[in-house]
Amino acid sequence: MEQATFAAGCFWGVEDAFMSVPGVVSTRVGYIGGRMEHPTYHDVCSGMTGHAEAVEVTFDPAVISYDKLLEIFWQSHDPTQFNRQGPDHGTQYRSAIFCHSDAQQLAAEKSLALLDASGRLRSRIVTEIVAAPTFWVAEDYHQKYHQKHGGGCGF
Repeated sequence: MEQATFAAGCFWGVEDAFMSVPGVVSTRVGYIGGRMEHPTYHDVCSGMTGHAEAVEVTFDPAVISYDKLLEIFWQSHDPTQFNRQGPDHGTQYRSAIFCHSDAQQLAAEKSLALLDASGRLRSRIVTEIVAAPTFWVAEDYHQKYHQKHGGGCGF
């Protein structure tokens, strides 16, 4: 099994995009890319931690490739919006790919360049691609939130 970590706005919606995909073994939402250890949702919402809301995807590369996960990531949000997605704004809602290996870094950079050059988007991509630091798992009530409570991120 391998891991991939993506930030693309509200982590509930990002998790929705990945959790039912064949080859995805599990998902969990949390916080990544900031300065605070053991952040809470309240901490991250303050905008002071530097963390992004993200989903950690555990996947079977024999069933689904990292490149396919990248396609899902690009399709699940607007990567041209800086520090926001739909009605949500702040650094915690930024678009980011947190890479777990050099191969993931290269694949992410290549996919960004191809999408940016394709002309399909009206603006330049602002997604950051960085090495994955510590992923802090969010509180239990955030896990599989839409599955438990219904609804979706509507933007």
